[in-house]
Amino acid sequence: MRLPTAGKTRRRKLVAALALAALACSAPPIMAESAWPARAITLIVPYAAGGNVDVMARWIGPELSARLGQPVVIENVSGAAGVIGTEKVVRAKPDGYTLLLSVESTIVIAKMVTPSTVRYDGLADLMPVTLLGSQPLVLVGKPTMQAKTSEALYAELKAVPGKYTYASSGIGTSLHLGGELLKQQGGVDMLHVPYRAGTQIVNDLSGSQLDLAVLPLSMVMQQARAGKILVYGVLSDKPSPAMPEVLPLTSVPAWRGANVTVWQGVFAPKGTPTQIVEQLNAALGQVLTDPSVRKNFQDSGVTPIGAGPREFAAFLKNEESKFGAIVAKGNIKAE
Repeated sequence: MRLPTAGKTRRRKLVAALALAALACSAPPIMAESAWPARAITLIVPYAAGGNVDVMARWIGPELSARLGQPVVIENVSGAAGVIGTEKVVRAKPDGYTLLLSVESTIVIAKMVTPSTVRYDGLADLMPVTLLGSQPLVLVGKPTMQAKTSEALYAELKAVPGKYTYASSGIGTSLHLGGELLKQQGGVDMLHVPYRAGTQIVNDLSGSQLDLAVLPLSMVMQQARAGKILVYGVLSDKPSPAMPEVLPLTSVPAWRGANVTVWQGVFAPKGTPTQIVEQLNAALGQVLTDPSVRKNFQDSGVTPIGAGPREFAAFLKNEESKFGAIVAKGNIKAE
């Protein structure tokens, strides 16, 4: 038997080396995905520190960090009612290291009411990861209102169009659109008074400087239970577990089906690998089972949900359709 020559041996080694190199070139994507996360994750809150969304981020951040094995850094990027921080995430590298915690006004509504200044599409440019929780809006009134029930209030609104004011947190917000839905669906006329801060609305309402307001349930729970404001009902088809004594506005036939919630969800930039999105959703689902997290949610009036990417995406489509119809019918613009 003839032994291989030195030249043939070198050629065989070269072929083997090239084959190994080809395998190495194909390996990194798989290894990169399986290694995620390999460093700290930034969770952007597009609002100032201390607000409801920021507080929720700080509830879930440490628990998410514990489950992913990497730090979760909360970064507040406020400005333009959440638009600036959202745009930062839209432009971020889709590698799972930059995430967004945001709400309906910034994700769904902003583009509808400020189309010339909002340069992103919340449904097209972001990937839904997990719908964390939600709470219904509630119709409340000053303590001196004569109408004490939703039926009596509706009759009064029909009888004297334009007499009563209602406040929200600003033109084009979900609170404003909740009030507009009551006007459109019920065929009533109320004068909208936009505020910058919801806490000021509650103060003015309890002081009888306003007639009515549409606010998140959590914002009025303490004052309502203390009898400082009147509560007419939630814009939902069922009571909230956080305050089950507050019934839906369904006792007024014209307001049946008036359903508007405020919610919080986690998003990733478009193009983030599906495997990472699923891993994130699984970790967030575990976070929402933590007793301390659930207690924080429930004490603040928020119902934990934990819907994953596909269910969250379908929910967002419904939100877009609902709010789009209100905006179009009311010709609402915040510009």
